[in-house]
Amino acid sequence: MKKIITGSLIIVWILSLSIVLSAQQTKFDIYKRPRQFERSRDYDAKHYRLELTFDLDKKIFWGTNTIALTPLKNEFYMCVLDAEELVVDAVKNPAGIQLEFEQTERQIIVHFPEAYNLGEEVLFTVEYHAEDPKRGLYFDDETEEHPQMVTTVSWPENAHFWLPCYDYPNDKVTHEFIITVKDTLKVLGNGRLARVIEDKLNGTKTYHWSQDLPHSTYLFLLAIGPYAVIEDSLETLPVNYWVYEDGVEDAKWIFEKTPYMIEFFNNIYGYKYPWAKYDQVISPRFCGGVENTSATLLGQGVVHDRKAEKDYSWEKTIAHEVAHQWWGDLITLRSWEHTWLNESFGTYSDYLYTRYDKGKDEGAYELLRKKNSYLREAHTQYMRPIVFDRYERPQQNFDSHTYPKGAVVLHMLRFILGDEPFFRTLKHFLHKHEFEAVDTHDFMKAVKEATGKNMDWFFEQYIFSPGHPVFDVSYVWDEEVGKVKLIVRQVQDTSKGVPIYKIPVIIGIHTNEGKVSEKVWIEKQEEVFEFSVDEKPLMVRFDDGNYLLKEWTFDKSVDELLYQLNNDDVIGRSWAASELIKHKDSADVVEALVASARNDDFWAVRQSAVETLGKLKREEDITFVKEKCLDEKSSVRAAALNALGEFGKTELVAFFKERFETENSYLAQAEALQSIGKCGDQSQIPFLEDAAQIKSYRNVIKRAAESAIKTIMGRSSRYHPIPTAF
Repeated sequence: MKKIITGSLIIVWILSLSIVLSAQQTKFDIYKRPRQFERSRDYDAKHYRLELTFDLDKKIFWGTNTIALTPLKNEFYMCVLDAEELVVDAVKNPAGIQLEFEQTERQIIVHFPEAYNLGEEVLFTVEYHAEDPKRGLYFDDETEEHPQMVTTVSWPENAHFWLPCYDYPNDKVTHEFIITVKDTLKVLGNGRLARVIEDKLNGTKTYHWSQDLPHSTYLFLLAIGPYAVIEDSLETLPVNYWVYEDGVEDAKWIFEKTPYMIEFFNNIYGYKYPWAKYDQVISPRFCGGVENTSATLLGQGVVHDRKAEKDYSWEKTIAHEVAHQWWGDLITLRSWEHTWLNESFGTYSDYLYTRYDKGKDEGAYELLRKKNSYLREAHTQYMRPIVFDRYERPQQNFDSHTYPKGAVVLHMLRFILGDEPFFRTLKHFLHKHEFEAVDTHDFMKAVKEATGKNMDWFFEQYIFSPGHPVFDVSYVWDEEVGKVKLIVRQVQDTSKGVPIYKIPVIIGIHTNEGKVSEKVWIEKQEEVFEFSVDEKPLMVRFDDGNYLLKEWTFDKSVDELLYQLNNDDVIGRSWAASELIKHKDSADVVEALVASARNDDFWAVRQSAVETLGKLKREEDITFVKEKCLDEKSSVRAAALNALGEFGKTELVAFFKERFETENSYLAQAEALQSIGKCGDQSQIPFLEDAAQIKSYRNVIKRAAESAIKTIMGRSSRYHPIPTAF
């Protein structure tokens, strides 16, 4: 959801022991944040009926919210609603009699003339208005990039900035939005469109949206603007795309896989899409995506040209947000420490989709990217349990622990349980808790109910404890007894709650006779495993299948790495290409890297080989690296251009300029400019200044050109210091 970044250049980070040992260090103490608890409540909100009129020119709206609720206690004589930046004009009962109320900076307190008892229906209407609130609901003036419009971002607790309500995810309600606007505008809300009423005399239209199934307030959506609506469907399910008029043609191919994604998730979750329709709507108010029930809000950058699609595709983001219609909307975190129930499941879902749609190699590499995203955060910022109740704001829990780490933990759970029991658990969990707020213990119980297995030990290690295993792996081949002796040590720092892990792992042993795989259990800080093998292994593979969230070191001979470079899966081949830097003086290594960079079927392996060749900085490799600047995959071309730039040779500038002019990838063009900065002098600044004027997706060309100019000027100032006047 909130932090999804699409289309970045994917790189394999294979971490050496030196950074492994620093992995447990953090920049700040996350445990200094205050502890939070699930919010208590004394009523159950049942239904909100909003009737609002909007004036986009004046940036104001006014109307009513009629609230139906039932008390959770006897002697219920007042109701506290969340409300900020709203002005309450009156509160009335169903007979139109005014009720007493108080309004504070953050709440409305409604007093009833008589107390209600447990379970009785309470109904009252709040009349209110607001002018250009700063959170939750946004008025945007027309610009070159978007029309005049209104969109909401109710997540995480911002719905009460545009409607008085109980604004916390542990309560679910149904609602109606009855919204009146100028007749030139369209209105999107949650649920089904009940009717549209046109008032020709006043030049307005009133849209009545009805959300008939319960959901939490942070999932409320309202979008108003002169949208073009592209209609699509999955059988009888309406699937529509709300975009700006000038983006219709690109939006058609960008969103065209949405019904296919919904169908995929229907099948894999064993639960048919639950809502009345599915819309995707764009807004200038969000850079990624944010799920809302039956309607996802996406940053307007999702609509882009086909050139940008090569490196900045939003397909995984679109799939991630579709998955939230189950994970987050159908079942919803009860409180914000359980964010992983929304985001880890959504992130794992976009991996599942990638593997299904793009194949096992792309899927495997996407899972590795997620692992490395978490590891970067663990190295540079902090480590925390996935379920974590220390935060000042809910947003702080929406990080790389919640998104990618949790996704990889789910993959490990699937590995241990097996495919069929794992997906049976997901189906059981969704059906049992549909339209409910849940926490992690509900999911743990669902595992037991669906599979009979007690996995509490697993959740204690990976969900309720910080960190991850760090393995130092080695082996010896004992020819006399025909055995491989594998030594596995856990070397993570356990001083701050990181456990010694219990986890199964698959060991793959390759010989001339073929491959043998065996699952063993790691349970202690140091383990020794023995495997009978008739001949010296060509390769011993730790974590065959790449199931574990881990860091590791595994020093290997040059012969074994060369074998692995040609015979392992894509993750192993990429790792071997990186590890071969340790044997840079071997002519066989250079030859093998060149062959891999030229011939490997998978782009990420070619990229890893190019990056290693670049680190060698052998002038005799320049011709070949220039060849890789023509690779069919843009990210490989970008890696090659970056590697050439590190040579710092002035004579390469003409090549970089030629590549910039002929490239059909924004990413590769940007890398060509950066390399001009590394190799060029001030005579290249006019060219870079012209490049900075070129429009590109996310301004990547402009930013690269400006960075290159800065690099040149910084280098020039070191060689030509400015005289100081006395």
